[in-house]
Amino acid sequence: MKAAQITKYSKDLNVTVKEIATPKPQANEVLIKVSYAAVNPLDLMNIHGSVKLIQDYSMPLTLGNEVVGEITAIGSNVTPFKPGDLVYTRLPLAKIGGFAEYVAVDANAIWYTPTNLSAKEAVAVPLTGLTAYQGLTEELAVEAGKTIFIPGGSGSFGQLAVPVAKSLGLTVIVSGNAAAREHILELGADQYLDYRTTDYWQVLNDVDYVIDTRGAQDIERELSIMKPGGRLLSLVAGPNKHFAITHQLPAWKRLLFGLVGKKWDKLASKAQVDYRFIFVRSDGQQLKKVTELVEKHHITPAIDPHDFDLDHVQDALELVANGKLAGKVVIRLTD
Repeated sequence: MKAAQITKYSKDLNVTVKEIATPKPQANEVLIKVSYAAVNPLDLMNIHGSVKLIQDYSMPLTLGNEVVGEITAIGSNVTPFKPGDLVYTRLPLAKIGGFAEYVAVDANAIWYTPTNLSAKEAVAVPLTGLTAYQGLTEELAVEAGKTIFIPGGSGSFGQLAVPVAKSLGLTVIVSGNAAAREHILELGADQYLDYRTTDYWQVLNDVDYVIDTRGAQDIERELSIMKPGGRLLSLVAGPNKHFAITHQLPAWKRLLFGLVGKKWDKLASKAQVDYRFIFVRSDGQQLKKVTELVEKHHITPAIDPHDFDLDHVQDALELVANGKLAGKVVIRLTD
């Protein structure tokens, strides 16, 4: 089968499409014939090696974290999935490889695709949906009746995070562009701020939770609107010592991440807030819950119109790295 691989970490996008052996599913795995693979900033990070302290890979490495496709074979211990099922997944961290014609994946990492989406649309859900779900239920450990703010939440992340947050009983405030206002309100947001006309730090206060999608430039402002005892989750600013401890990383990484995240921990402590960082993992049962919300709210992720096949994976990666996107970039593996 064909697969897109790297042979070493590099600042350059040196990806090669090669012929490699088709994997055979182990007892707890299914073999998926990949229809589409999504291209994410995480794939660029995997190429550059910028997350190797969290997850290091043996080389050569087949890239790709998010796929949709048809099951063609199952391992001896797999239930309830069967050949012919259309499924999708955020591939397990230690065993990615979605930029390939076939991928073997643990059955605990997959779920059936949403009934309201095409395969091309569905591939945009797992990584973002699981980030929202795990961020809210695990890192933030949200409590019903409290308030959450998602700055920059008008894009693909907010589209999934808002209904997940509402399903958990939260009051949801979002800031973003004016064009997305009605759609985000339809998904359940209680308040929407147009970032061009309103500075959220001037009008919000006593917020219990914040999901930071913007990074270093906004964290101090986000902390300024929070209640003491609140919790801020960043998707981009970087890990801290708490991240290293909860992920059971070795002592030297706990020390390193403690130093890297010291600035955020110090700012959060001053505001009497806890700082968290997330690196999303696969989870089929959580993906099931996300799928139910996608179907219930008729959520349709935006897909960038560029058409890439596996032979043009380099172009797809360069678009994600440098282009102006109109949605999730996907690679077509089968017609």
